[in-house]
Amino acid sequence: MAGSPSHSVDLSQAMIIAPSSPSDWLIISPIIITILAGAIMVMLRSKPNIHAYLATIAMAMVVTCELLLLQNVLEQGPQSMTMGRWMPPFGISFTVDAMGALLAAVSGIVALAVCIYSSLDINYTGRRLGFYPFLMLLMTGVSGSFLTGDIFNLYVWFEVMLISSFGLIILGGERAQIDGALKYAILNLMATTLFLVATGLLYGVTGTLNMADIALKTTLLPPGAPMGTIGALYFLAFAMKAAAFPVNFWLPASYHTPRIVVSAVFAGLLTKVGVYALIRTLVMILPESREQLSEIMAIVAALTMLVGTLGALAQNDVRRILGYLVIAGIGSMLAGVAIGTGTAIMGSILYAVHSILVMTALYLSLGVLIRMSGGKYSLAELGGGYKASSLLSILFLVLVFAVSGLPPFSGFWPKFVLVEAALSEGHHWLTFAILISGLLTSIAMGRVWAHAFWRGGPIGTEDGRDAAPLNNLVGTVRARAFIPISVLTVFVVIMGVMPTPFFGMAQAGSYSLLRPQAYTQAVFGEVIKQKQEQHKIMNKEAESKNEVDKKEEGSH
Repeated sequence: MAGSPSHSVDLSQAMIIAPSSPSDWLIISPIIITILAGAIMVMLRSKPNIHAYLATIAMAMVVTCELLLLQNVLEQGPQSMTMGRWMPPFGISFTVDAMGALLAAVSGIVALAVCIYSSLDINYTGRRLGFYPFLMLLMTGVSGSFLTGDIFNLYVWFEVMLISSFGLIILGGERAQIDGALKYAILNLMATTLFLVATGLLYGVTGTLNMADIALKTTLLPPGAPMGTIGALYFLAFAMKAAAFPVNFWLPASYHTPRIVVSAVFAGLLTKVGVYALIRTLVMILPESREQLSEIMAIVAALTMLVGTLGALAQNDVRRILGYLVIAGIGSMLAGVAIGTGTAIMGSILYAVHSILVMTALYLSLGVLIRMSGGKYSLAELGGGYKASSLLSILFLVLVFAVSGLPPFSGFWPKFVLVEAALSEGHHWLTFAILISGLLTSIAMGRVWAHAFWRGGPIGTEDGRDAAPLNNLVGTVRARAFIPISVLTVFVVIMGVMPTPFFGMAQAGSYSLLRPQAYTQAVFGEVIKQKQEQHKIMNKEAESKNEVDKKEEGSH
């Protein structure tokens, strides 16, 4: 019987043969931890009371990994690993630079704070219905978005966030929640559809989905390539995700409906992921499209700031006021993208870090105030907060100063950098919009603090008199409420009085976006090194063969 011919397969032609290093696994560890934690909670769904402890432990592990990853990126530059060890751009790459690592770490910190706080706000029914598994799934999507190096994989993580956030909004099944969830889901589904269409067009033009590969290939495209159209689709999709004007109506219609701890997560994280995706696509991989859209983006940024602050001034529901301030902050971040210089992008990154911290802390502080007041949300019904808790009053006042952009707190430096960048590029009207936004924010939040804390009681309370005291928090309940708020407020103060480390990280992120050579080197460096080793081996084999041939010729 004739033997079948043997075929040898050279895996080095299609795969990275070098073993994965521990630092490679560090890149995807935040995703793995949250997925496993959520799966374990689902398996232990009959014991919902332990879910809070599992979530807290999982997020503590995630924060540790993300801080180590941030340290590696700052010391060694962008890090990358490709799933399955397939050579990029064919395998799905997870690539993290300074911006992605910084935002992932800050997001992990606020999620840990939310896990500690959540036991106050989520009752047994909420735990049984899956609050913590949904939260873990949401953090999987957030971490995946910040760490992925593949544009289609970014779309996948957006879908993960959409599914989990929808579950969190409707948790409880109240009429207002269903109404808010419907508005939230419809516009976000439209955004993801536009995202998918833009990605399909981009793949048709470049033939790749790897962000580093796209950044290389877009510089070589012919003049007729529809990059302006693709950039506009991405801008519209991510503007919807970020709640920029005029596609921002879904946020104030939905963020006030779920429990306050859910609103805190949404306000701190979800819109920032939209801004991150906008910066990653239009600044790093489609810079020419950003230049074409810069004037439109500047107008959108200014209108978003003004609509957000004016909307906050017009509201009496404290939850809606904070929702509109989230929108105003998005406008400030978009202003940096519109300007597009290194300083402006640095300002946008700084503002994103500030906003993640301060908006989460504001919502959690508001949750304590609402709990103490017996579930009241209207400014007319609030009052006496300072007498009930001077600590909460001071923490809230610090956060008011920070969100208004006043020194020496975290909001001052991002606005200072953005104003400097706008003036240096001649965008005087955009500078005016940033400053007016800060002033109107100060008025809106000053009104909240004066009514809820400084005033002796609800509207109608006589001057010089105090209404019945609010319900104060005691014991472990007080600790679970004030520890996460205090920690986040301390970060807000540190970022304001010691901004140099944050400036350095944001500057490194801006540099990596505008000059992505180090990013692409992180993705393709191992492949290039492997190819070089293969060429060396082939050259040695050729030299050895030549020597053998010469010896054989000499013997004849």
